[in-house]
Amino acid sequence: MATLFISDLHLHPVRPAIGDTLLRFLTDIRGNAEALYILGDLFEAWVGDDHPEPAYEPIKQALKACTQAGTPVFLLRGNRDFMLGEQFSVETACTLLDECSTINLYGTRTLLLHGDTLCTDDTDYQALRRRLRDPQWQQQTLSLPLEERLQMAEQARELSSLSVQGKDDVIMDVNQAEVLRVFEQYNVSLMIHGHTHRPGIHDIEHRGRKLQRAVLGDWSRQGSVLSVDPEMGVRLESP
Repeated sequence: MATLFISDLHLHPVRPAIGDTLLRFLTDIRGNAEALYILGDLFEAWVGDDHPEPAYEPIKQALKACTQAGTPVFLLRGNRDFMLGEQFSVETACTLLDECSTINLYGTRTLLLHGDTLCTDDTDYQALRRRLRDPQWQQQTLSLPLEERLQMAEQARELSSLSVQGKDDVIMDVNQAEVLRVFEQYNVSLMIHGHTHRPGIHDIEHRGRKLQRAVLGDWSRQGSVLSVDPEMGVRLESP
């Protein structure tokens, strides 16, 4: 059996087709995969675990069923759903991971991350990210009424769309020097991430080492599943 990786589904009640695709995918893989890793932005926005969105209940139950069937689900927070918390973890039986997590993937030391921290050329975004990830800011935000948080999330989505329209594609992609720095920092030979919506598998030679960076696609356009197993190696597939 293979270990599977997905990211950037950006689930939202107004886009039910992506949720339906995920439900079929989770049904197919449960008990038939070693594990599933979701590397951020499972949701378009997450204003707190206390948000009772009916459209997400089938997703929560399907995630839990995966783990109960023997396919554990691990989850990284992304730049859209960074306020996922312990209540969500309990309800779904998903294991929440640190934003940079290393695993032993069939003998290969592997780094998992969402990918936004690699986009260091986008200085405006990095400054915003530091503010949004501040524990004090998150605690204050979670104390606000739910309706106010939902309005804040909608405003943030609109501002993000406007910001992206005005930026060069190169700025929003990873910085290659930062990629190599992170490879060295974590002493890994395989890196898996999403965020950039540019799926691909990149072979890198650096200081006598052969490295590999696998990038996952977003499910609204070219959704992809990274499948890794000892026999077939690393490959991108359709969900």
